[in-house]
Amino acid sequence: MAQIFGPVPSRRLGFSLGVDTIPFKTCSLDCIYCQLGRTTNKTIQRKEYIAADDILREIEEVLQEGKRIDYITFSGSGEPTLNSEIRRMINRIKELTSIPLAILTNGTLLYQPRMREDLMGADLVIPSLDTVTQEIFKMINRPHPSLKIEKVITGIDSFSQEFNGKVWLEIMVVKGINDSLEEIEKTAQVIKEMNLEKIQLNTVIRPPAEEFARPLSTEDLKNIKTILGEKCEIIAKFKRPTQKVYKRDVEKMILSMVKRRPLTLVDISHCLGLHRNEIIKYIEVLEKKHKIRTEVHSGERYYH
Repeated sequence: MAQIFGPVPSRRLGFSLGVDTIPFKTCSLDCIYCQLGRTTNKTIQRKEYIAADDILREIEEVLQEGKRIDYITFSGSGEPTLNSEIRRMINRIKELTSIPLAILTNGTLLYQPRMREDLMGADLVIPSLDTVTQEIFKMINRPHPSLKIEKVITGIDSFSQEFNGKVWLEIMVVKGINDSLEEIEKTAQVIKEMNLEKIQLNTVIRPPAEEFARPLSTEDLKNIKTILGEKCEIIAKFKRPTQKVYKRDVEKMILSMVKRRPLTLVDISHCLGLHRNEIIKYIEVLEKKHKIRTEVHSGERYYH
């Protein structure tokens, strides 16, 4: 399975079967907090980066295994909507199963009418909007040069009004970057006109692309939640499902590998034949147990 990972326990979506539609770190943004590291191919060009038929074949195989899946989730290694065949994949999945389908997107391409039409078959779309200010947009999201925050806001707003499914807006807050009272109040004013079921407030909880991307405290998040209103919930504190899809042998293999020499996320993924997003789940557990630590060298994050 090259493009499918999981199902993995998700803080928001229960047991999520991940669908990766683009090559590693192909994205329209280069967010300072990204758990997968820096973007290596920053683009807004939509094309069939990975064959839709190959992705659909893998999904069909997993569905036949009868595992518990709460959501089929387009996410992965960058911006999933860059794959121009996403509409066909959504439609085919809806023919195959009644499992709800979610799209995790940075929302930057929703200003395009064709892009909004392509996602209409999904059940849930979770776009991101970390700021409503161009200067901060450039600092935290480091967008493709053609992208302006006003256009992104317009796209997300238009989609929220047109879409018949659920829209949950995610806001990632980084300490000292987009957490000022002025910025949060501006954001609250902008998004109040959007047709949102939820506003999901998040902060940095996994090792970010840049060391200076620091998390907010629980108290700070609660204060921001109050400003954003009753639809807002704090995602950083969500608990994972109690039932686990966790393999102790994978944990042991990761520990065995990083004892020999420091390795990157990509190194571990290649060695174990598991998707990077799945490896992250194990690394998170190992870090909480204080069994591994991280170190950044020449812009790459290594696990020891």
